[in-house]
Amino acid sequence: MPDTPAPPVILGDRPGSFPHGVLTERHPAIIRQVRDAFPYGPDIHRALDALLASCTEGVIEPLPADAHDRDRWQAWGMDAYAGRSWFDVPWLWSESWFYRRLLHAVGYFGPGPWQGIDPFRPFKLAELDASETDGELAALDGLASRPAEQQAHALLHGSLWGNRADLGFRLSDAGAEDRDAAPGLVADDSDTLRSLLPASAGATGTLCVVADNAGRELIPDLLLAAHLLAHGRIGRVVLHVKPYPYYVSDATTADVVDALRRLTAAPGEAAGYGRRLWSAMADGTLTVRAHPFAAAPLPYAEMPDDLRAEFASATLTIVKGDLNYRRLVGDRLWPPTTPFADVTAYFPGPVAALRTLKSDVITGLSADTEAALVAAEGQRWRTGGTHALIQVRT
Repeated sequence: MPDTPAPPVILGDRPGSFPHGVLTERHPAIIRQVRDAFPYGPDIHRALDALLASCTEGVIEPLPADAHDRDRWQAWGMDAYAGRSWFDVPWLWSESWFYRRLLHAVGYFGPGPWQGIDPFRPFKLAELDASETDGELAALDGLASRPAEQQAHALLHGSLWGNRADLGFRLSDAGAEDRDAAPGLVADDSDTLRSLLPASAGATGTLCVVADNAGRELIPDLLLAAHLLAHGRIGRVVLHVKPYPYYVSDATTADVVDALRRLTAAPGEAAGYGRRLWSAMADGTLTVRAHPFAAAPLPYAEMPDDLRAEFASATLTIVKGDLNYRRLVGDRLWPPTTPFADVTAYFPGPVAALRTLKSDVITGLSADTEAALVAAEGQRWRTGGTHALIQVRT
């Protein structure tokens, strides 16, 4: 990293901070929601109660000796953090550990009747089946008649804003070019991103997309991939998802299938996108990758060699969402004006971040932008989800 000193990693030990609130409020709420969403038996109820006590008042306890991934978590720091408070280890680590322990509590890894049952599936399906999703997909009908470049612009912003995808799709109406396309953007390298994916007959390059959330946030990612493939902007798309349920809504392979089924069953243009994506998976131009490191409690600077080689061979890697941004730049309280190119210099190929701001970490802002945000909102702009960014390092 070019002469950019790294501040300490973020912990959850400071009352009133965003990370502290996640550990003390959000995680207990998630345990209650999961407990109520399934007719679990007494053993799982007791395990969930024990997890609640541990994550709020206890210490980190190692995985059982027979856990299938014990060795992996030992390599990821489990032994080093065992016996310490959840609040006194890196926040990124303790968050990831929470979801691994939650899956253990509900029997996800088995053996037993609850093996492989996603504890977050009811929440994901409810969002996917919501009327808001119908409205967002209907907006694709108006997009179809627009020039390809305008479609690409709208789909890019749909992918950026995730479950506010209508903000992107509806940029395709006739007056869009006369308005500020994305008033909430704090950084916009979209021109550079497009330049890395030029239209080319017989395009053979690979685009890696590191997915974020399932449901209404995954669908725009798939739509963008379909457009880039159909218009010769890329020859192949590799969609990196989580290997198991994670952070409530993070996308897994099963969530990709659910999203494709939602598209193919929809009316109008959405169904056409769904059929093209289904065919793309069948012929290998769209593939799904669920690397174990996708759910690691570590920054991408510590990625294993095989994953590094994959990203190195890609024309471009697009990293989606807030958690993946934290892992990309390092989960630290960087000064917001720290150059994005500096903190991602380790990444083995061109990389772009598409992210709605939902946590404190931020890099790559101009001094004027930071000053204007602080003057208008204090520090709320960092976590409220009302601002977004497109950042690229070539």
